[in-house]
Amino acid sequence: MIRQAIAIALLGVFGIIKMPAEKSLDAAQRQAGLRGTALNLDLREQVGQLSFLAALSGFRSPLAAFLWIEAHNAWERTEWGRMAALFDAVTTLQPRSLPYWDMAAWHMAWNASTAALQDTLQPSETLRIRNQRQYFRLGREYLERGIKNNPESFFLYRSLAVLLRDKFEDHCGAGEAFIRASQLPGAPGYLARFAGYEWAKCPGREQAAYDLLRALYDAEPGGRKPTLVTTLKELEKRLDVPIRQRINSEVE
Repeated sequence: MIRQAIAIALLGVFGIIKMPAEKSLDAAQRQAGLRGTALNLDLREQVGQLSFLAALSGFRSPLAAFLWIEAHNAWERTEWGRMAALFDAVTTLQPRSLPYWDMAAWHMAWNASTAALQDTLQPSETLRIRNQRQYFRLGREYLERGIKNNPESFFLYRSLAVLLRDKFEDHCGAGEAFIRASQLPGAPGYLARFAGYEWAKCPGREQAAYDLLRALYDAEPGGRKPTLVTTLKELEKRLDVPIRQRINSEVE
């Protein structure tokens, strides 16, 4: 108890000393668009008094790394509820760290959801499926919150698109996420193509899919992938594109 009290006192003093610099840095980050997440009582309940004081004193990064290791340990023990609480704390501490958001979503939507579906202690298949979908939603929420904190990055939009495609089978939403990702700095070229593939499966978006994929086909003769050609041919038939306007039959 004495050691803990001394540690708390030292962290408090250090935090007070750093406060003017922290405020100046926070103002500069907000002006530059680097939006942080405020520390609140929810985080205090998740990490405990000493850890919360450490975060207030400027130790967000090492505390987040420590809690991430704890979350990994919870994953190995299949303690899904504890893992989710730790992920919430980590992403609150480091909202600008893309891998934290991405891995938290992956653990929820892929690992925890699979465990829920295969839960031998739950005899009801209906409830297992419901629990699985709940983890899908948790994964989506992590990515959407991550995007709010990092709107200029294609990385989380891409992960959201994959989640919507593979877990929700929401081809319309996946197409929107892929196209948004493709418009951001540093985005790989295939993301626009993937948006077209998803829109081709989205009722009412076939024309948008065709226009996008045809533009890519015409612009990149050396990048005419088999899937691109196959999808365009299917869309030409569905949209009744005149024969003379259709692409060549051979994959180039």
